[in-house]
Amino acid sequence: MGQTAVIIGAGPAGLTAALELLKKSDIHPIILEQSDFIGGISATMNHAGNRMDMGGHRFFSKSDVVMNWWKEILPLQGSPSLDDMLFERELELSAEADAPDPNQTDKVMLSRPRVSRIYYLKSFFDYPVTLNFKTIRNLGFVKMMKCGFSYLKSIIHKRPEKSLEDFFINRFGQELYETFFKDYTEKLWGVNCSDIAADWGAQRVKGLSILKVLMNILKIGKKETSLIEQFWYPKFGPGQLWEEVARQIQEKGGEIHLNTKVLKINREGSRIISVETGDNQVIPCDYVLSTMPVKELINDLNGVPEDVQKVAEGLMYRDFRTAGLLLKEMKLGYTLHESILNGMPKDTWIYIQEKGVRLGRVQLFNNWSPYLVKDYKNTVWIGLEYFCNEADDLWQMSDGEFTQMAISEAAKIGLIDKDAVLDSVSFKVPKAYPAYFGTYDKFNTIREFLDIFENLFVMGRNGMHRYNNMDHSVLSAMAVVQEIIAPTHDRTAIWNVNAEQEYHEKK
Repeated sequence: MGQTAVIIGAGPAGLTAALELLKKSDIHPIILEQSDFIGGISATMNHAGNRMDMGGHRFFSKSDVVMNWWKEILPLQGSPSLDDMLFERELELSAEADAPDPNQTDKVMLSRPRVSRIYYLKSFFDYPVTLNFKTIRNLGFVKMMKCGFSYLKSIIHKRPEKSLEDFFINRFGQELYETFFKDYTEKLWGVNCSDIAADWGAQRVKGLSILKVLMNILKIGKKETSLIEQFWYPKFGPGQLWEEVARQIQEKGGEIHLNTKVLKINREGSRIISVETGDNQVIPCDYVLSTMPVKELINDLNGVPEDVQKVAEGLMYRDFRTAGLLLKEMKLGYTLHESILNGMPKDTWIYIQEKGVRLGRVQLFNNWSPYLVKDYKNTVWIGLEYFCNEADDLWQMSDGEFTQMAISEAAKIGLIDKDAVLDSVSFKVPKAYPAYFGTYDKFNTIREFLDIFENLFVMGRNGMHRYNNMDHSVLSAMAVVQEIIAPTHDRTAIWNVNAEQEYHEKK
């Protein structure tokens, strides 16, 4: 009988690993997923025919391996996509431009323009922040001068980067940091930026700075990932791609078990011998590939040293809750050059920097793909995103209370009229964002312990306790499979995904 790999989690990392094992080895993958859906945080939810992307997932990577892998699953659409023309055409023309080639199926990726901005003082600012007339006008001359002098000071005097606050100030100056980064980041994490490790900035903002923004404007040097202008997007949302991966896994003989929670991982010395589930299964295995939260993984293992347990117990997460609103129109008024239709701005998402509301970000699903919206011509479908902890009042609210609060906040800052709301829904994602505080600074204690197991591998966002992008989760899974089929007995390549500066800044 051949070897078996138990894969914990049916998100991007788990699904990638299973398909790669089937393509490159004789190892039989068994995926155990505790929820009832495929894709993890990259799933696409469906409410009354309107599809919701849980967080907004741009299919872009500096890795050609990842881009080609995605394209093999869902090829790029043959006929022209909306692209930049979307914002200068009437709806009917846009819909025609986005129609797939008649010789293709619905299993395609669309090419999308990257547009996201900051909403502050009821005005839009480019993201990343650009030094143009609109920025000066919106901020005012005095505020802009303060930002300029503050930035010059940050060039002359660099702070030791002990926290995320230091990271931002070194790249943007105190004034720009407090204007455009501080409030949103603290909404996201629920703690002061001074209490967050600088690693978060290194992994998410990467090499971006005012200098890099200027170089990008002048087309000097390499383009940062935060500055991409185009990305791919599955016609029916990110879950479409991962559901197709799941279909191929099962077609090739792999197993996927939904509603199956892992309760215990049994070990003998430095080997994992079996996995026990909530439905009383005991599954013998040759390998375990885990994408479950590190805290839960350590809790499910027996014989864990006390210092490792203590660090795992102190790992923290940020949870995610979103309200989907179906609208007759948005309140914001724009010319056709600035909007599509129904008063909707051209952005895929908007960062909310306004004070006095807990709303963190707004997704405009019509702009991700018109096929996400049941009645694209006459309605606007948006997601209002909030970041919280499971003990918070935001998480504990009923769906009705939460959506009403979200509607009130969106109306308060001038995004919508309450009377325009046709329907609403709420979704929750626990442990969406691994946190860079708590005991994170001692994470190497956990890493060193996990690395002693010859047949246990961690990968993905929660599996590695890294705020990975989707492509990093794919790459970590590929690195794990490579180590299994051609062992080097060195996990460095796996842990270095989304950690090497060369990966961040160079293609």
